[in-house]
Amino acid sequence: MGQEVDATSNQHLRGKYAIVGVGETEYSRGSGTTTRGLGTRAVRAAVEDAGLSMSDVDGMLSYSFNDSTPSPVIAGDLGIRLNFHMDVYGGGSSIEALVGIAMGVIEAGMCKTVVIYRAMNGFSQVRIGGTGRGRGSPMSGGALLSRGIGLSSAGQMFCQSFMRHMYDYGTTPEQVAHVKVIHAEHAANNPKAYYQKELTVDDVLASRMIVKPLHLLDCCVETDNGVAIVVTSTERAKDCQRTPAVIQSVVGRCCKPRADMHYQSGPISTVAGHYAKDILWPNAGVGPEDIQVTGSYDAFTFTTMMQLEDYGFCEKGEGGDYVSSGKMRLGGERPNNTSGGHLCEGYTHGVNMVIENVRQLRHDVDDSCPIGPDGKRQHTYDYARGGCRQVKDVELSANLGWGTPGMGSAMVMARGA
Repeated sequence: MGQEVDATSNQHLRGKYAIVGVGETEYSRGSGTTTRGLGTRAVRAAVEDAGLSMSDVDGMLSYSFNDSTPSPVIAGDLGIRLNFHMDVYGGGSSIEALVGIAMGVIEAGMCKTVVIYRAMNGFSQVRIGGTGRGRGSPMSGGALLSRGIGLSSAGQMFCQSFMRHMYDYGTTPEQVAHVKVIHAEHAANNPKAYYQKELTVDDVLASRMIVKPLHLLDCCVETDNGVAIVVTSTERAKDCQRTPAVIQSVVGRCCKPRADMHYQSGPISTVAGHYAKDILWPNAGVGPEDIQVTGSYDAFTFTTMMQLEDYGFCEKGEGGDYVSSGKMRLGGERPNNTSGGHLCEGYTHGVNMVIENVRQLRHDVDDSCPIGPDGKRQHTYDYARGGCRQVKDVELSANLGWGTPGMGSAMVMARGA
């Protein structure tokens, strides 16, 4: 039997911590620098965005799946002395989990302000599919089984769940292709997105097949980039220069009964969000119906669809209808991945989608709208190409992180005072 969760266990932390700074480098396919260089640039940008000095930071977390540079090195380059640091081996679903760890170590009195970063040359050096600099690396752990039966890439490992969803509920590739189409629309209004070209459903379906049912355009972009966020208490956030994104609830790496061989734990068309939602919503004090903008992990078009469904944004089996209805579009009921996400902006293992939702809650998304005399962006809420990307009057957001079908993290944030 599954373990029951006491969903009231961390309600006392609701509203006590916030993200007060965000920073990123260019999303490129040839950074021309090391992960050390990318990490220091992103961390510096995030701390400066918060209006803090390096001496205000005393905690640092990172995750280093495939490649990165350890926290003490980044901290030393920036003149930061750490009271706490940890570098986690992890990919998707790490960022929300690390936000939870940051809250915990501050709550425990181990430090006061934590920077979380990810630095990766995900195209020019170590590529996730096993090509690039990491090609030919020795197998260990779970890979000894999975690679031996042809499951070496994320698409190969996840496609069973995608295919089963199609079988169970009649979901079609045409429906799910709308995820790419809508995220491409959003990226067209994002000056820093790697891909800014709008697409059609036919474009997605006409792209070459990678592993059934995934076409090339169902898959995320590979990029080089550094990304970072700053977490501190809402009390300390009062001294920061930006409107804080206040953390209402966080779930860190919640698992299905089997997180490794997820296809052995049915139903395989259900993902970890089915369990995570029972922690996320009670601790946040809100439900999916209250959320105004989502950041649902889009390593593939199908991952976005399945998470939105299992976190309760629609009924089980209605994910295909949800993503093809236009609800996720800017100007729709609940826009998703308003920067273009992993499919179009850049691939960061989820950090850029947190950064985007922080900016949404500040009401200062960096889109193509004009800058006014006061130095602030004058959002038009005209979502035609080359226009606005800011969701009007947004107060609540949700990020849904994906590690595998069997593992996920999530976070709800609110606009602070």
